[in-house]
Amino acid sequence: MTRPNEFAPSPALEAADPAVAVVAGGAFPHRTIRSFVLRTGRTTAAQAKAFKTQGPQFLLPYESGTIDLATVFGRSAPTILEIGFGMGEATAHIAALMPEHNFLCCEVHTPGVGALLKRIEEQHLGNIRILQHDAVEVIDHMLPTGDEAVLAGAHIFFPDPWHKKKHNKRRLIQSPLIAKLASRLHAGGYLHCATDWQPYAEQILEVLTAEPLLENTADASSGGYAPKPAYRPLTKFENRGIKLGHGVWDVVFKRI
Repeated sequence: MTRPNEFAPSPALEAADPAVAVVAGGAFPHRTIRSFVLRTGRTTAAQAKAFKTQGPQFLLPYESGTIDLATVFGRSAPTILEIGFGMGEATAHIAALMPEHNFLCCEVHTPGVGALLKRIEEQHLGNIRILQHDAVEVIDHMLPTGDEAVLAGAHIFFPDPWHKKKHNKRRLIQSPLIAKLASRLHAGGYLHCATDWQPYAEQILEVLTAEPLLENTADASSGGYAPKPAYRPLTKFENRGIKLGHGVWDVVFKRI
């Protein structure tokens, strides 16, 4: 049963943003989440239309019970969890490149969800389902663990680095979350993180290395960082950063 929505949008917000009113299951975070800031961005008319036309099929309500992936996707296939997909550019690219996989995608920001729904329609993608909800709660309450683990992989690309030292504790990638994710990966499943902030890359590598259920796919000669997997595209933001001399670090571990 869906939990009560304590942070339901006001009528004024619904009027200003038509997409807000049609999010499946009223799936807004029902408690304060410290790993992100819930920003109210501007939803375009095209994104709002995508909520209405694509939302009923591709948006899933948050539930406090285990999800049946074969039912929601209409097929049994290896499933990859994506946490925080932004505007969905990389998500749509990877889903098109890997049609044999299902992609369960979590994002809290309405414009990003609308943008991905629009890409789903434009690219005729059938292997994506979206939860507009805190990914930590999705993992806790909707994904089975242990012998029933269902994930073939998990992607966390460019999470908020929380640059200031006093805010580092708000970073998403911390030991408790990685332990949860590792327990939801089946044997051989992988966890792929990417960041363009070196101090965060170092923390990610440290946290994943400390998780006993995971092992690094990269060797020591590369400092523990993996080459960019072919499926992850270079975004416009990333390309701009590379031209300015900024680095990008990929960390890929697998479940043992």
